[in-house]
Amino acid sequence: MHVPDGFLDAPTSVATGVVAATAVAVSLRGARRELDDRTAPMAGLVATFVFAAQMINFPVGAGTSGHLMGGALAAVLVGPWTAVLCLSVVLTVQALLMADGGITAIGTNITLIGIVTVAVGWGVFVLLRRVLPKTVAMVAPAAAIAAFVSVPAAALVFTGLFAVGGNVPVDLGAVVTAMLGWHTVIGIGEAVVTGMVIASVVSARPDLVHGARPLLAERELLTRKVQVT
Repeated sequence: MHVPDGFLDAPTSVATGVVAATAVAVSLRGARRELDDRTAPMAGLVATFVFAAQMINFPVGAGTSGHLMGGALAAVLVGPWTAVLCLSVVLTVQALLMADGGITAIGTNITLIGIVTVAVGWGVFVLLRRVLPKTVAMVAPAAAIAAFVSVPAAALVFTGLFAVGGNVPVDLGAVVTAMLGWHTVIGIGEAVVTGMVIASVVSARPDLVHGARPLLAERELLTRKVQVT
């Protein structure tokens, strides 16, 4: 979903740039509450993994390929504020050094991949964590579902941006059909990768998974109550 230069007009690109800059500034403060000496290295590992994973494309049919966005994955592993920072760094490096996404579209790409996927992915995950059984085993499936939902959500937001400031002579209906259709398929791949990665980390070190910590705290509290009684 990396948007190239010139695909959206200047006002829309500037507006998304302001949104991205504001989100990064707010996330810098929020990340202080999510990270400590023990978990801070995890943020670097997540950013590195997402950067590498986004370089790998998988076929989804009809000559179209997809790649990991990583918003939900990063949010569950290190928290939503830190995830925004991780994705923003990845997308900026890609634009400046890899020509993956336009330089003038950095704000747009951060808004779509670094903000929308994180916000939607984390929101869906938190909702599922509330309604599913309170066990660590549910973290990976919930993260997978959240990742799946986040991808077409980002595609839908892009469609809205294109409707407002599209700078390419393409029919809006065709854009909606293509973006939502293909990104729903891509979302399946996103869900599989996210679920596998989260499951691997949870099985080894659940204490390092941000999304699992409330469940671990509840389990520890329950254990203490049982021991007291």
